[in-house]
Amino acid sequence: MAKYPPPEELIKINYSTPPTSWMDVPPEFKPGNFSYPAKPDILKYLNFPNPRVWSPMDDDWKLPENWKEIITEGFRERLDKYRSFKIFMDVCVRCGACADKCHFFIGGGDPKNMPVLRAELLRSIYRGDFTMAGKILGRLAGARKLETDVVKEWFLYFYQCTECRRCSLFCPYGIDTAEITMMARELLHLVGCNINWILEPVANCNRTGNHLGIQPHAFKDMVEFLCEDIETVTGVRIDPPLNRKGAEILFITPSGDIFADPGIYTFMGYLILFHYLDLDYTWSTYASEGGNFGLFTSDKMMKKLNGKMYHEAERLGVKWILGGECGHMWRVINQYMLTMNGPANFLQTPVSPITGTRFDAAAGTKMLHITEFTADLIKNNKLKLDPSRNANFKVTFHDSCNTARGMGILEEPRYILKNVVPEFYEMPDNTIREQTFCCGGGAGLNNEEFMETRLRGGLPRGNAVKYVRDTHGVNTLACMCAIDRATLPPLCDYWAPGVGVSGIHELVSNALVLDGEKKRTMDLRQNPLPGFEDEEEE
Repeated sequence: MAKYPPPEELIKINYSTPPTSWMDVPPEFKPGNFSYPAKPDILKYLNFPNPRVWSPMDDDWKLPENWKEIITEGFRERLDKYRSFKIFMDVCVRCGACADKCHFFIGGGDPKNMPVLRAELLRSIYRGDFTMAGKILGRLAGARKLETDVVKEWFLYFYQCTECRRCSLFCPYGIDTAEITMMARELLHLVGCNINWILEPVANCNRTGNHLGIQPHAFKDMVEFLCEDIETVTGVRIDPPLNRKGAEILFITPSGDIFADPGIYTFMGYLILFHYLDLDYTWSTYASEGGNFGLFTSDKMMKKLNGKMYHEAERLGVKWILGGECGHMWRVINQYMLTMNGPANFLQTPVSPITGTRFDAAAGTKMLHITEFTADLIKNNKLKLDPSRNANFKVTFHDSCNTARGMGILEEPRYILKNVVPEFYEMPDNTIREQTFCCGGGAGLNNEEFMETRLRGGLPRGNAVKYVRDTHGVNTLACMCAIDRATLPPLCDYWAPGVGVSGIHELVSNALVLDGEKKRTMDLRQNPLPGFEDEEEE
């Protein structure tokens, strides 16, 4: 953290009105405020246009000679294809209700990160090229010409938007600003302006089935390694099924959870829970990714990556899909999947084999969220839980933007947490549930080169965590998104030191009492359980 300004410096934010019109302020690229461009070999593999080596800090971005025509035609195609996009271009009255709702504006003070103004970066070109008033009145009608600085401005600010949709919650016209960002990114793709931290995971997922490029044998080895750790903690040996045809359920979760701390503990939590239930399920080493970076790329890529999960479910002959703790996987499933890939009629509406509960809300997608599944187990007294094992943790909960605003899962995670930890505290009302603040690294921005801007964007969430830390002694921030589990640890270290990050099913399986387990003295991280701090490991 030493290379970033300390919090007391970063929090000196200038919110004053700039003296110069926004149209006359050129974009300024500096280390820490942009993400690195996609590598040429990645673009070639994906068959994306204009692969080259370039830097946003270069004067010449090596755009195609006819880049204006490419973007203008791409703009026209999307206006014709998406009625919502055209409405979003026309309907905004610039009331400003969204202006102070973006975490990047709150944490940085740049007016172009006000959602209304960020959208104006695109609308101004729309007015100039596609409206009579803009063509006649020009700047008086809020129109401007498409120049190279506009492309640079789009790249800077539409890759400073995490598509969290908090601004949309407050828009009286229901404008989905995230979809404006999605359209802007699609236009940038047409001329080869995109970032590597999105497109390399997309390429990996297209090739191997997961963002990290994990080969099937490596995935199997990692699962076995985690099972060994589970045996160390519980004394119980788990042998999870892989690629098993004819299982009732296919379980899919983000690959980040099998690769990195603290996600691996959530992954171990799933393994323990399914073993406890003797669940008829399988993992797949081919559809080994729940996350969908296609959401941050294009509708075609989002459709393709979503489809691979269902193709694997059909190949294995399962009845339905159970999905893990993830964010954008669920937004794609709930907002776009039925339109893109249609109802998965070859599967069945999920029915819990343990409780018999039928989940009709998943009748179209045939895919159930793990917190819905586990909350139902607890409600029906199917889990033997000892919350005292989590007595070392004073817990609060961070609502993932995608699950909270994209599918409305608000109560289930809280119900689970209140049953598996002794102490649970909410953050302030205007920072949770539908009004939750982003982690600052969603929509493909969870990269190191972007860290200073991520920390600025993480200020509202960090401030709320700091509040419950100082008020209630909270030391654990639980979440149910793999990107959150990756982005929130540095955010907490910076804004609320002393608060760790956990997945929900890590805490569930800490509390879960297994048949035949040895005397539990450690949690899944192999830290002492309460009362066993002085006991030596055997």
